[in-house]
Amino acid sequence: MSPPDDADVSDEISRIFREEYAVVVATLARRFGDLDIAEEAAGEAIVAAMERWPGDGVPPNPGGWLTTTGHRKAIDRIRRESTRDTRHRQATMTYDDSPPPDTGPVEDDRLRLVFTCCHPALAPAARVALTLRLITGLTVPEIAAAFLVPETTMAQRITRAKAKIKAAKVPYRVPRHEDLPARTAGVLAVVYLVFNEGYLATAGEESMRDDLCEEAIRLARLLRVLLPRDPEVAGLLALMLLTHARRPARLSDGVLVPLDEQDRTRWRRDLIDEGHELVRACLVLNRPGPYQIQAAVNAVHTDAGTAAETDWSQIAALYGQLASIDPSPVVALNRAVAVAELDGAEVALELVDGLDLAAYHPWQATRADLLRRLGRHAEARAAYDAAIALIDNEAERAFLGGRRAELM
Repeated sequence: MSPPDDADVSDEISRIFREEYAVVVATLARRFGDLDIAEEAAGEAIVAAMERWPGDGVPPNPGGWLTTTGHRKAIDRIRRESTRDTRHRQATMTYDDSPPPDTGPVEDDRLRLVFTCCHPALAPAARVALTLRLITGLTVPEIAAAFLVPETTMAQRITRAKAKIKAAKVPYRVPRHEDLPARTAGVLAVVYLVFNEGYLATAGEESMRDDLCEEAIRLARLLRVLLPRDPEVAGLLALMLLTHARRPARLSDGVLVPLDEQDRTRWRRDLIDEGHELVRACLVLNRPGPYQIQAAVNAVHTDAGTAAETDWSQIAALYGQLASIDPSPVVALNRAVAVAELDGAEVALELVDGLDLAAYHPWQATRADLLRRLGRHAEARAAYDAAIALIDNEAERAFLGGRRAELM
């Protein structure tokens, strides 16, 4: 092990936890076939690390250390609870020196865990909540905030999902090739939510979490290899690349910078070029889906040299196409933003006011901006206040607060 360091070991452990937690849980789940055991053993391994590493130093392979320690913790737990025949059998299994179970077609531990959590027996909301908990290490309150539900509701949702997986013995059998098509849509939804949580964190000290964005992109790249003929996989990867490409220009002194005010010379051209190539590949296949269309919207944005050169008519048309597939109020809200650029704020405001999204902060923020443009400052201030009350992201709060202050 390396010698003790005067650096803040707690921060180092937190970073390692974010990077390694999902792999440790996935590895232990595959070995023991039980998500509860895996998660609790991983947690105990983290506690052991926090006790030992400040004095001993961080080991050269912290992920391996956590996995080995978690494995021992799991065995200890099973021993303590081995009062029933089934537990005896599990305990016996842990002494077996045979190789761990086959990984199936999904070789990556984290991606395999996502496919496991996206079992069709689980409701979509439960799949997403459970995966966010296991893959990102987000706390229950953070996930509850992302879903706009009370903490108790989210805690119950995650507990029920794990119980259902255990009852169905899902972890005991890794997904097979024939399982993948039925789970792919759920997996894509989860990967995109992981990305969005990194792109604009719902809570916490960091307004953006690059580690989550990059992990989501990594998972999408693996999915692209696994399912090369699925255009929605390519569409999601393109969407995330084109969005993440703007990352270097999205913050200024801790304040969120809106798209039309960003320094486009700071956008990452390598990610934009890769995203555009994927969008073109999707167009050739001509099987449009929601992720492909959203990627196309972002391709239009990243094609424009300046905000003024943005082809808003094409963006409005793309959102119209998306609405025909996914007629959700969120899609209608995004289309209204494009309409504002084409037909003016008054027309867009009428569209926005017709949507039942009062608890959705982007709706409040969009409405505030439209009211500001129309000179209805008192109403705009009230809308900014409503938006700010709905968010915990400091960068976004600072941006909206700044816009509101301009109206005083």
